[in-house]
Amino acid sequence: MNGSAARGRVVVVTGASGGVGRAVVRAFAARGDRLALIARGGAGLEGAVRDAEERGARALAIEADVADPEAVEAAAQRAEDELGPLDIWVNVAFTSVFAPFTEIDPDEFRRVTEVSYLGYVYGTHAALRRMLPRDRGTLVHAGSALAYRGIPLQSAYCGAKHAIQGWHEALRCELLASGTRVRTTMVQLPALDTPQFDWVLSRLPRRARPVAPIYRPELAARAIVYAADHPRRREYWVGGSTAATLMANAVAPGLLDRYLARTGFDSQQTDTPRPADEPANLWEPADTRRDFGAHGRFAASSHQHSFQWWATRHRGALAAATLCGAGAASLAWARRAGD
Repeated sequence: MNGSAARGRVVVVTGASGGVGRAVVRAFAARGDRLALIARGGAGLEGAVRDAEERGARALAIEADVADPEAVEAAAQRAEDELGPLDIWVNVAFTSVFAPFTEIDPDEFRRVTEVSYLGYVYGTHAALRRMLPRDRGTLVHAGSALAYRGIPLQSAYCGAKHAIQGWHEALRCELLASGTRVRTTMVQLPALDTPQFDWVLSRLPRRARPVAPIYRPELAARAIVYAADHPRRREYWVGGSTAATLMANAVAPGLLDRYLARTGFDSQQTDTPRPADEPANLWEPADTRRDFGAHGRFAASSHQHSFQWWATRHRGALAAATLCGAGAASLAWARRAGD
């Protein structure tokens, strides 16, 4: 083990103050990595630093808007100056608007795109400027099942995730062609119990909610850490619902359009009216004074584990077990036939 690995790797996490980003901070901190945490909300960042330090890790809080490429570049440089050469860059930061497309203003759509898509582009540019000359490093992009399958009321978010998917594929091809040892991978996530449903700008009549089944953000964090350690795969799917959605969309997208047209509005809203004073983090962070943490309102109905994700990580062993089982069954059949 080299000196850098012995001290823990240097990991940058965007969107580190809440939700998936916050859970990712905790997961990397638990194994002793040094963390640069990028987000806008001061209270959330302070909480993320506490989380990391409680787990024995060093953490550097950097208030920056990922939609500002100069701020992202400055954050990357500060991370290297204070923590050392970057090993892993995790893009998580996003914002969105819950509303029908016709109720989203052009400047709001632009803002979602700048944060949720271009923020990944700017972060990756900053990381590659440092990783490519050293010929090492890993980029992990938090994606979604919605990177392939758009749903109603989330047109801005779906557009950004689709953009990330296409951009990631092009980037991966270029890195492979160059022969560099820098790797890029994407993790397609399911519906998660995070604070986004309490702080994303909403014009829905009722409170927003994730589409069931809902998973806890720790599952996403474990998948992102695993992807960072195993970046040769182009992407990972997390959750049975993600796998089912992507396969259904590949086979019968038109039928899925009609199904979502019937169910997609009610399934993304609770029975409770949306509060008039609900915060919105589109233009300003919602966690400037309040630390929202990693979880949302749906802990009681969310799942911590996923058999699909377990199977993804152990697919070699499962394949071997399946072959052994098939071989044993064939041998038994042959013996019975011989009798």
